[in-house]
Amino acid sequence: MTSKLDVLGLGNAIVDIISRADEAFLIQQNLQKGSMSLIDEERAESLYRLMGPVTLTSGGSAANTIAGIAAFGSKAAFIGKVFDDELGIGFAHDIRSVGVEFNTPMSTFGPKTARCFVFVTPDGERTMNTYLGACQGLSSNDLDADLIQSSEITYLEGYLWDPPGAKNAFRTAIKIAHSAERLVAFTLSDAFCVDRYRQEFLDLIADGSIDVLFANEHELLSLFETSDLQSAIHALQGRGLLAIVTRSAKGALVIHDQGASAYPAFPIDNLVDTTGAGDLFAAGFLAGLAKKLELAECARLGAMAAAEVIQQIGARPKRSLLHLAQEHGILK
Repeated sequence: MTSKLDVLGLGNAIVDIISRADEAFLIQQNLQKGSMSLIDEERAESLYRLMGPVTLTSGGSAANTIAGIAAFGSKAAFIGKVFDDELGIGFAHDIRSVGVEFNTPMSTFGPKTARCFVFVTPDGERTMNTYLGACQGLSSNDLDADLIQSSEITYLEGYLWDPPGAKNAFRTAIKIAHSAERLVAFTLSDAFCVDRYRQEFLDLIADGSIDVLFANEHELLSLFETSDLQSAIHALQGRGLLAIVTRSAKGALVIHDQGASAYPAFPIDNLVDTTGAGDLFAAGFLAGLAKKLELAECARLGAMAAAEVIQQIGARPKRSLLHLAQEHGILK
């Protein structure tokens, strides 16, 4: 089957509510700096009342990645659940406006559209508190088998491994993609997510469900319960998959059965907000991989996209990544 899409993403459909905050506020509200915590609706309303001026933008890890892929001029689609409310309608509009195909039916009963409260400290670090809401309602009934089969790569986010229905949807999507001889990419998403589902994630690697794995250094160390990066790298090798490990300012590692290669971070002028850095690195890498580029070029596209997004507020690129890559001579 000829590919219709470069990348299809499945993940949480979330609206990000972003505000500046100082260290004192984080301490006062018992927020662990740099972490992502799940909260209920009551806590969500409480935090919103305490926030200063906010920026609203459609988010969600995999959704950010897919929006980034579209910014590279690639054909992309997203499957995720929102409620038929103001935020849900806004999410659908935003992701479609950047060229992403999004046709998942909206919920009309149950929890409202998910939102993530992002507090950005002066050093650019972000602390996230997420009310998942309608996100958790994603199920196998929301999958489009034809879309999965026609996508070069299907990209799944670990954040959505919590709800049983979504987990079943992911397993079904993996089977559909592999039956069509397509690649499946998976992001570990968060060290706390890894702590909850370590063995299940290791099983996905062991049984060949994952072809391409994305993680940051902390998530990888958590996965293999080690403090030694080389031990974690060695544990990944020989498993027949491609692994990409982001290391912030240290760049990224690309690991495969033949070895591991290090690639530098892209230079920046001003760090503003690290929200979405990993998501956009994945966007650049997957956009290159779908185009069958060399791994070094994929890594450079990822580094460029990550560098672009951390110099702005919010996790969605505000200009064409394709044009930016052309300016830097990475793409023609």
